[in-house]
Amino acid sequence: MAEKAGIITMHGNPLTLLGSEVKVGDMAPEATLIDNSLAPVNISSYRGKVLVISSVPSLDTPVCDIETRRFNKDAEGLGKDITILTVSMDLPFAQKRWCGAAGIERVITLSDHRDASFGTSYGMLIKELRLLARAVFVIDRQGVVRYIQLVKELSKEPDYEEIIKEVKKLV
Repeated sequence: MAEKAGIITMHGNPLTLLGSEVKVGDMAPEATLIDNSLAPVNISSYRGKVLVISSVPSLDTPVCDIETRRFNKDAEGLGKDITILTVSMDLPFAQKRWCGAAGIERVITLSDHRDASFGTSYGMLIKELRLLARAVFVIDRQGVVRYIQLVKELSKEPDYEEIIKEVKKLV
């Protein structure tokens, strides 16, 4: 498994990412995640829609909470052809509880806790923490990665405007 040290930090301390590097123009790697009802879900099942995958360390942290709420709000104006996923290592039970408490209705939360399939396939698994790095992938209807935003500091939010601009190019 590939390792990339020092690409991201947490409070300025360097971390190591594990897994395959995904680049713009690549086919979106397959990954099997777990939904809130404990059913397996494949990334490829979203083909035919523009897909936004928001990878976060944990929904129970302030920045991940803000980010997922923001994407839920943004999703209201984007239309039915766009699906937004938030992927974390949180257990499906915790994701379901968090979504209920936060009123999340447009973002789909999926868990990578079982085997880190997403983390390793997308190069987002943090070796030191066994959590996912903060990143956003925009994938077109054919399953091609069209945009990637890796947030260098875990405690920072992504550039939402840039992401939405890229999504709108694909609609």
